[in-house]
Amino acid sequence: MNPSTAGTQIGQPNTTAIFFFLLFVSITLAITYWAARKTKTTSEFFAAGGGISAAQNGFALAGDFMSAASFLGIAGLVATSGFDGLIYSVGWLVGWPVVTFLIAEPLRNLGKYTFADVVAYRLKQTPVRLSAAVGTLTVVVFYLIAQMVGAGNLIRLLFGLSYETAVVIVGAVMILYVLFGGMIATTWVQIVKAVLLLGGATALAGAVLYQFGFSPTALFSEAVNRYGPEALAPGKLVSNPLETVSLGVALMFGTAGLPHILMRFYTVPDAKAARTSVFYATGLIGFFYLVTFILGFGASVLVGRQAIVGVDKGGNMAAPMLAEAVGGTGFLGFISAVSFATILAVVAGLTLSGAAALSHDLWSSVVRKGHAPEAEQLKVARISSLLLGILAILLGVLFKNQNVAFMVGLAFAIAASANFPALLLSMLWRGFTTKGAVASMLTGSISAVLLIFLSPTVQVELLGNASAIFPLKNPGIVTIPLSFVVGWVVSLLSPEAEASRRFAEVEHRMHVGAVVPPPVVVPTGVGGSVPAGVPEAPRKV
Repeated sequence: MNPSTAGTQIGQPNTTAIFFFLLFVSITLAITYWAARKTKTTSEFFAAGGGISAAQNGFALAGDFMSAASFLGIAGLVATSGFDGLIYSVGWLVGWPVVTFLIAEPLRNLGKYTFADVVAYRLKQTPVRLSAAVGTLTVVVFYLIAQMVGAGNLIRLLFGLSYETAVVIVGAVMILYVLFGGMIATTWVQIVKAVLLLGGATALAGAVLYQFGFSPTALFSEAVNRYGPEALAPGKLVSNPLETVSLGVALMFGTAGLPHILMRFYTVPDAKAARTSVFYATGLIGFFYLVTFILGFGASVLVGRQAIVGVDKGGNMAAPMLAEAVGGTGFLGFISAVSFATILAVVAGLTLSGAAALSHDLWSSVVRKGHAPEAEQLKVARISSLLLGILAILLGVLFKNQNVAFMVGLAFAIAASANFPALLLSMLWRGFTTKGAVASMLTGSISAVLLIFLSPTVQVELLGNASAIFPLKNPGIVTIPLSFVVGWVVSLLSPEAEASRRFAEVEHRMHVGAVVPPPVVVPTGVGGSVPAGVPEAPRKV
């Protein structure tokens, strides 16, 4: 059980990794070719034509959510910081009940492609969609940074390429997925990736536990022997209780504001399938996070913290290094290829959600006022995907050496502040108005980004200043309540009769779905006719 890092192949070209990498890319490009032949409309490009089953969408949701931050980032944080690294996995997991009970069905019944469809349903389209696009694109950008950093480091270490070249390769393959295959290709790439990641992580955890007689207690005891009791105690990564709460609420409510997660509920045929798919996803993700706990402590004991940080100071290579320690170069290659698949699939989903904001929310709804022809919408969607792919490459180069789990934590703070309050208020409060929605979303986006810039993350760690103006690394505890309060106050100060009047329609559609009004029946005195004033039950479309 001694650290086994001497002679590591990380940083050298790995034949097994290259083989699995090329195999995965070949399979997914074949999926993309198949999907491209089925992607002819915007509905198919953005929502797979609503033809994905609940089980398939559950695996795709899990694939979307089990990102580089989950596999590489959390394993690295647990390996280098001990128990505290779990705050990310716990925070992310407990966000799913919020999605299940508050978001999934209403979103599916009210929207078309993006969460902005829901917020704008009974409000004025142009200002709401512009504000929603700001929040969506901000979240997508921060999330893309994390994925591209993880991808760049991984491919650099496996292929012996420069970091910048690795980021360009990842970005180019991702652009192919989205540009030609749309949501159909992205969904099946996510499913393949979820199966590979769950299988690979489970096998790695099993190999770790085998070293300790399949006793997690023995593993944790070894961690305590090596690093002291603080390895199993909170406080090393997040010592400030306020910081812990702030990070926790951002992770929990951020799940319900992530545009690429919310977009998935439009790929299933109905609201019941949307709710069921969340049930599948929650089980898969919960199991996965239990596995990452084992991987993190296994890496700290079998590889060693110093060796992990020596290869990558963000700790992101802990899981691949653990694979090499317990299974040799071949296992390292397989786990690394799985990690790459993880990143590539999530980046594709993020790019698609950003393209939806640009094409559907901005171009079609704002610029063209809902009158853009189908072919034009599809063309704009693909141009948007290309531009976002190029942006992802540039950001990946700019932000290298950041821990990917931490970067995603910031993306969650923005999602929880910019998107979640407006989404919830639009569905649950009759008094919510257009000005309130715009103020809430812009306040959430701007305040989250501003406080992140003023936080120790940027001021101390990136810019090298002695202190930061804002003391917390994650601003969620400030920005989420602020977004709710601003939306509430501005709505009270600017009542909107039409928005209030249409709230009954929103409530009905949230719970029942799209309906057609019953025909008017004039009583004729003949038996079996419906008396005036007693309508038939609404019929689902």
